[in-house]
Amino acid sequence: MSLENITSQLGKLADGKSSKIPPVELWDPPYCGEIDIVIKANGDWFYNGTIFKRLALVKLFASVIKKEGDDYFLVTPVEKVKIVVEQAPFVLTKWEWQDTEQTNMLVCTNVDDEFVLDKSHPLTFDEKGEMYITVRRNLQAKVHRNVYYQWVEAAQQVETQKGTELMFTSADYDFSLGVIEE
Repeated sequence: MSLENITSQLGKLADGKSSKIPPVELWDPPYCGEIDIVIKANGDWFYNGTIFKRLALVKLFASVIKKEGDDYFLVTPVEKVKIVVEQAPFVLTKWEWQDTEQTNMLVCTNVDDEFVLDKSHPLTFDEKGEMYITVRRNLQAKVHRNVYYQWVEAAQQVETQKGTELMFTSADYDFSLGVIEE
């Protein structure tokens, strides 16, 4: 499976008319091996050691990522190829309050996925304390350090059973940035 072959198949699917995410969870094509695509921890995509320079191509491939167990694949209706993802396929790079009452936080990834932060997009931490948000299906975005620091500034200190936590609310759902160590 080559990069050109995948691009051709995806181009036929998109027809240049839609920016909707294809329903890869419904596709179960045969496994065709690995392709030398690596998504670095900072969100950069590489093919055969060379960085992708076209954001449109990254967005196209990002639309067909599928995670099975701990492995990531690019999937078309007829083929599935394994890729390497160092931490998460996306990086959460921007946020803003969607309304003046600051009740709905709109967040955006490095591939322009936008959504309101809510209970269907949980905030989780890995064993190293890195923060992630579920973007779609079972795919996550690592929260960029700049976003984290901005959230710390926007958060309120709240006393909970765990201690004093830094928290904020979006879409009637409480998000904790963690317990403040005393």
